Amino acid sequence: MKRNDYSIFANEPRMRREARTIDAMIRIYCQKNHGQAQGLCEGCTELRDYAFLRLRKCPFGEEKSTCANCRVHCYRPDMRERVRDVMRFSGPHMVYRHPILAFMHLAVDDRRPAPELPKRVASQSGGVSE
Repeated sequence: MKRNDYSIFANEPRMRREARTIDAMIRIYCQKNHGQAQGLCEGCTELRDYAFLRLRKCPFGEEKSTCANCRVHCYRPDMRERVRDVMRFSGPHMVYRHPILAFMHLAVDDRRPAPELPKRVASQSGGVSE
Protein backbone atom coordinates (compact mmCIF):
# COMPACT_ATOMS: atom_id res chain seq x y z
CA MET A 1 0.00 0.00 0.00
CA LYS A 2 1.33 3.42 -0.92
CA ARG A 3 1.89 6.13 1.67
CA ASN A 4 -1.27 8.15 2.31
CA ASP A 5 -3.42 5.68 0.41
CA TYR A 6 -6.39 5.56 2.72
CA SER A 7 -8.87 5.11 -0.14
CA ILE A 8 -9.89 1.72 1.27
CA PHE A 9 -11.63 3.77 3.97
CA ALA A 10 -13.15 6.29 1.52
CA ASN A 11 -16.65 6.30 3.06
CA GLU A 12 -15.54 5.80 6.66
CA PRO A 13 -14.02 8.97 8.15
CA ARG A 14 -13.44 7.42 11.58
CA MET A 15 -11.60 4.43 10.10
CA ARG A 16 -9.60 6.69 7.77
CA ARG A 17 -8.48 8.76 10.78
CA GLU A 18 -7.57 5.58 12.66
CA ALA A 19 -5.50 4.43 9.66
CA ARG A 20 -3.78 7.83 9.44
CA THR A 21 -2.99 7.69 13.17
CA ILE A 22 -1.42 4.21 13.15
CA ASP A 23 0.44 5.05 9.93
CA ALA A 24 1.88 8.21 11.50
CA MET A 25 2.91 6.33 14.65
CA ILE A 26 4.63 3.58 12.67
CA ARG A 27 6.44 6.17 10.51
CA ILE A 28 7.75 7.99 13.60
CA TYR A 29 8.88 4.71 15.15
CA CYS A 30 10.60 3.51 11.99
CA GLN A 31 12.34 6.81 11.35
CA LYS A 32 13.69 7.07 14.90
CA ASN A 33 14.47 3.40 15.55
CA HIS A 34 15.35 2.00 12.13
CA GLY A 35 16.92 5.10 10.58
CA GLN A 36 14.45 5.33 7.69
CA ALA A 37 14.53 8.87 6.31
CA GLN A 38 11.89 8.08 3.69
CA GLY A 39 9.29 5.32 3.67
CA LEU A 40 9.26 2.32 5.98
CA CYS A 41 11.57 -0.61 6.48
CA GLU A 42 10.26 -4.06 5.57
CA GLY A 43 9.21 -4.94 9.13
CA CYS A 44 7.33 -1.69 9.65
CA THR A 45 5.65 -1.99 6.24
CA GLU A 46 4.45 -5.45 7.28
CA LEU A 47 3.13 -4.05 10.57
CA ARG A 48 1.32 -1.16 8.87
CA ASP A 49 -0.25 -3.44 6.26
CA TYR A 50 -1.37 -5.83 9.01
CA ALA A 51 -2.87 -2.96 11.05
CA PHE A 52 -4.76 -1.71 7.96
CA LEU A 53 -6.05 -5.24 7.31
CA ARG A 54 -7.30 -5.53 10.89
CA LEU A 55 -9.00 -2.11 10.60
CA ARG A 56 -10.62 -3.15 7.33
CA LYS A 57 -11.98 -6.32 8.95
CA CYS A 58 -13.10 -4.70 12.21
CA PRO A 59 -16.65 -5.90 12.92
CA PHE A 60 -17.50 -2.59 14.62
CA GLY A 61 -16.59 -0.31 11.71
CA GLU A 62 -17.27 3.36 12.36
CA GLU A 63 -18.54 2.58 15.88
CA LYS A 64 -15.26 1.02 17.04
CA SER A 65 -13.48 2.12 20.18
CA THR A 66 -9.71 2.18 20.36
CA CYS A 67 -8.29 -1.31 20.08
CA ALA A 68 -7.10 -1.17 23.70
CA ASN A 69 -10.73 -0.75 24.86
CA CYS A 70 -12.16 -3.33 22.46
CA ARG A 71 -13.91 -6.53 23.52
CA VAL A 72 -12.43 -8.43 20.55
CA HIS A 73 -8.66 -8.60 20.32
CA CYS A 74 -8.16 -9.56 16.70
CA TYR A 75 -4.42 -8.93 16.47
CA ARG A 76 -2.08 -11.92 16.65
CA PRO A 77 -0.15 -11.75 19.94
CA ASP A 78 3.18 -10.97 18.25
CA MET A 79 1.69 -8.14 16.17
CA ARG A 80 -0.21 -6.79 19.16
CA GLU A 81 3.05 -6.51 21.09
CA ARG A 82 4.76 -4.78 18.16
CA VAL A 83 1.92 -2.24 17.90
CA ARG A 84 2.12 -1.62 21.65
CA ASP A 85 5.85 -0.92 21.35
CA VAL A 86 5.22 1.48 18.47
CA MET A 87 2.48 3.31 20.38
CA ARG A 88 4.52 3.57 23.57
CA PHE A 89 7.41 5.08 21.67
CA SER A 90 5.50 7.25 19.19
CA GLY A 91 2.71 8.50 21.45
CA PRO A 92 4.70 11.36 23.00
CA HIS A 93 6.05 12.38 19.57
CA MET A 94 2.53 12.52 18.11
CA VAL A 95 1.66 15.56 20.23
CA TYR A 96 4.25 17.60 18.33
CA ARG A 97 4.27 15.93 14.91
CA HIS A 98 0.52 15.28 14.49
CA PRO A 99 -1.31 17.25 17.22
CA ILE A 100 -4.80 16.91 15.74
CA LEU A 101 -4.53 13.15 15.27
CA ALA A 102 -3.09 12.83 18.79
CA PHE A 103 -5.90 14.90 20.27
CA MET A 104 -8.60 12.97 18.44
CA HIS A 105 -7.07 9.64 19.47
CA LEU A 106 -6.70 10.55 23.14
CA ALA A 107 -9.62 12.87 23.81
CA VAL A 108 -12.28 11.50 21.49
CA ASP A 109 -11.58 7.93 20.41
CA ASP A 110 -10.12 6.68 23.69
CA ARG A 111 -13.28 7.77 25.54
CA ARG A 112 -15.56 5.98 23.12
CA PRO A 113 -17.09 2.94 24.84
CA ALA A 114 -16.60 -0.44 23.23
CA PRO A 115 -19.77 -1.40 21.37
CA GLU A 116 -21.51 -4.72 21.84
CA LEU A 117 -20.20 -7.53 19.70
CA PRO A 118 -22.29 -7.97 16.54
CA LYS A 119 -24.37 -11.16 16.69
CA ARG A 120 -22.85 -12.68 13.55
CA VAL A 121 -19.34 -12.41 15.05
CA ALA A 122 -20.39 -13.41 18.55
CA SER A 123 -21.86 -16.66 17.27
CA GLN A 124 -18.67 -17.68 15.46
CA SER A 125 -16.11 -19.55 17.46
CA GLY A 126 -12.67 -18.00 17.52
CA GLY A 127 -13.79 -14.38 17.04
CA VAL A 128 -12.36 -12.49 14.10
CA SER A 129 -8.72 -13.49 14.46
CA GLU A 130 -6.64 -14.27 11.46
